[in-house]
Amino acid sequence: MAKNTENTPNFFEALSALAKEKGIEPNVLIEKIQTALVIAIKKDYPHSENTQFNFDLEKGKFDVAILKEVVEEVEDPANQITLDEARTISKRMQIGDMCPIKLDTKHFGRIAAQTAKQVIKQGIKEVERSQLIEQWGGYQNEMKPATVLKIEPVSGNAMVDINHNEVPLFKSEQIPGETLKVGDVVQVYVSGVSATDKRPTLKISRTARELIKRLFENEVPEIHDGTVEIKSISREPGSRSKIAVISNDPNVDALGSCIGPQRSRISKICEELKGEKIDVVMYSDDPKEFIKQALKPSDVVSVEIPDETVKACTVLVPDSQLSLAIGNKGQNAKLAARLTGFKIDIKPESGFFEG
Repeated sequence: MAKNTENTPNFFEALSALAKEKGIEPNVLIEKIQTALVIAIKKDYPHSENTQFNFDLEKGKFDVAILKEVVEEVEDPANQITLDEARTISKRMQIGDMCPIKLDTKHFGRIAAQTAKQVIKQGIKEVERSQLIEQWGGYQNEMKPATVLKIEPVSGNAMVDINHNEVPLFKSEQIPGETLKVGDVVQVYVSGVSATDKRPTLKISRTARELIKRLFENEVPEIHDGTVEIKSISREPGSRSKIAVISNDPNVDALGSCIGPQRSRISKICEELKGEKIDVVMYSDDPKEFIKQALKPSDVVSVEIPDETVKACTVLVPDSQLSLAIGNKGQNAKLAARLTGFKIDIKPESGFFEG
């Protein structure tokens, strides 16, 4: 680069070394710099149609030029140059050649250096993210124990330890009503890796439906080995969940496996979820039967599905169980609807609502 670029060559040399250290491909860096320079040149030379770049990132040198066609008579000064003028730049110029008009590298060198710095900064984030994804790749979509390290008194956000890594557990991802204390060990669901302004981190949650699935897989051997299959889950974190299961072995009771002897298995799961109630129901390929199961603990008299493609149904229940079928604030009906994918209209058997 020209001498009037002050410290730009040294800066480019440092950037080149940093790019190598952080694993940023030089071609990627050059491409981003060129894009920034094209924008800058267009701003200063709005009518120029052709530009030329000559980069040597390792040596910290580059030339920037606009190209003008050599013509006998100039009609477009922004893109054309006479033969006489062109030969003051290079005596080899001929009519029809493209003559490079070098631009001030001092101005454009600063733009290039700033762009390179930004690209490397972003590249470092991507490299760190990739490293964490590789490091934590086995954690994604899995349940992991997390030890509470500290809790922010104002926001309620917690910082937890997962395999010697500090990870934020935001208040919005904590189970409503639970009060975490330093030293508590809780199970969290890892949904992925997110990049923050400071550094990438794990995304974890205690409100995700998937946490229910992982807890059952952990507590119920029949689910872990595939004998019993979880077909659907709906959840109101901290209050109630429904899980639909089916047995792939006629000799294995799916509901009994999930509940466990003396409710031992499901009790452990409810305890982990701070008392959240869980309804385990039988899945069925028959939509009517599945809807009946989903509305438990209420009995169902009948299910009418006018058009299965519309995914809507009318359910009749005993008058005495209307409130049970609907649930507190409509919760049972909502969870059943989410579990089955059907819009459920619940009506009393007599046709009259109780007062």
